[in-house]
Amino acid sequence: MKQFIITPAAGKRLIGRGMVVHPSIERVLDRGTLAIIAGTTNGYVAEEILSSIGQGEGFRREGFRRGVTTGIGASVPAHEFFGDVVIKDGRWQKGLTVFDVTDDLQQGDVVLKGANAVDPWGHAAVQVAHPKGGTILAVLPAVVGRRVELIVPVGLEKRILEDVHELAARTNVPGAEGPRLLPMPGSVFTEIDAIGLLTDVEAWMLAAGGVYGAEGSVWLGISGTQDEVQHAALLLESIAGEPLCRG
Repeated sequence: MKQFIITPAAGKRLIGRGMVVHPSIERVLDRGTLAIIAGTTNGYVAEEILSSIGQGEGFRREGFRRGVTTGIGASVPAHEFFGDVVIKDGRWQKGLTVFDVTDDLQQGDVVLKGANAVDPWGHAAVQVAHPKGGTILAVLPAVVGRRVELIVPVGLEKRILEDVHELAARTNVPGAEGPRLLPMPGSVFTEIDAIGLLTDVEAWMLAAGGVYGAEGSVWLGISGTQDEVQHAALLLESIAGEPLCRG
């Protein structure tokens, strides 16, 4: 067994690489529509997926977001929003947003939407500030009504201690202040899922936190055969120097 520390930025990169080999992604890239909704983690996912199909030119992670959580007093650079990433039958449809395609999504298609919270039971939730519910409510008719698959790439830095449904009940009451919280009916995909898919090792979270650039980091333990652990070690070492996320 070996242990590794994963920064939030390295975790986003790991999730992006893992999504490339996710069976649902491989399937929908061959035939169907993949909608990657803008967000900081999904920026890495989009970058890795577009690169894997040779269509990364023209994509940039900077500005690939609708909302962002920052430190107090932080200055966020202004970037033009060029749309979500919509890939149909393996071809990136540049300039489209999820709002352009949600009515056409059908069973077999896939939507990737990031989250702000993931609980110990593997349920994710997203904060909602838009009065009409934002992108998550735009895709729920397709997810619930037409069985479009929803996958939630989310870093372990977003882990919480309580059930997201209970927290949503508290935050969404009339008179409460701040963003609303909406649980999402999708499958969560974290760094643990990514490393397992990429290397076949077993991984679990051991500890978290740090300073001097390790804020939000997690310690992962991995175990497997000697070759599997070595493969995983090389993978994690390759992302260890991932720069801070500047979404």
